[in-house]
Amino acid sequence: MNDFQWGSRTYIMGIVNLTPDSFSGDGVTDVDAAVTQGLRFVEEGADILDVGGESTRPGSARIDEHAELSRVLPVIEQLAARVNVPISIDTSRASVAQCALDAGAMMVNDVWALQRDENMAGVVAANEAYIVLMHNRDAQAIVGALGGHYANVDYDANDIVQAIVAELAARVEVAERAGISRRKIIIDPGIGFGKGLEQNLELLRRLGEFKKISALSKLPLLVGTSRKSVIGLTLNLPVEDRLEGTLATLALSIAQGADIVRVHDVQAAVRACRMTDAIVRGAWSGERGGN
Repeated sequence: MNDFQWGSRTYIMGIVNLTPDSFSGDGVTDVDAAVTQGLRFVEEGADILDVGGESTRPGSARIDEHAELSRVLPVIEQLAARVNVPISIDTSRASVAQCALDAGAMMVNDVWALQRDENMAGVVAANEAYIVLMHNRDAQAIVGALGGHYANVDYDANDIVQAIVAELAARVEVAERAGISRRKIIIDPGIGFGKGLEQNLELLRRLGEFKKISALSKLPLLVGTSRKSVIGLTLNLPVEDRLEGTLATLALSIAQGADIVRVHDVQAAVRACRMTDAIVRGAWSGERGGN
């Protein structure tokens, strides 16, 4: 895989969700259906496919390693043989990451930023894989009519952005000490994870600061807002009605420097991101998918 050209345009990460209890309602458990979805996403313009087998919705229970592997490996193997875009494995288990990388994945998307499995950093380094380090905190889940979310979380620092930057910078340092090249590290502020509604809105409003603070300024930024509770709670909408809210967050994230957006609705996201790129970056191409 060629290196990404960060800053040239926005990269679209399409979510291939193999969990039957996903918050977003898009989980598929049939291998053929998941592969078909991945192929359609590439046709629509996805640059990366993110395959996950364990739900991370607020209040979800963990599954065992065998169950996670049985969900993701057949899909990764088939997609790797049929698409020409990088495949990411969404996992916090080193053993699952290793098997996925062996099967053709090139990126690990770890929502716990190497904190849940002491072997994860070594696996990523040994395979020279890309790693997404997402900010997260243990927090009390609240499950209501619009799904799961978190109450505001107590951060020691008065400024939540500075606190998150400091915690992400520490995880980057751990990754580099383990031998992961800095050019393979992507950061994610973790919208919807370990943060309440007001905190998520503040993060989205201040995303540009992640590009200005020296500890993280040169690292690519991934933002995942698709169908999340910050949209549902703000607009009082169920998960199936959050597309417009999602597109608004994508455009505003790109305007503040997002390099990758992680989405469920690829075609709509590609169109929104293309338009935003044309305005923000002066980048336009009529040759990519998702017309």
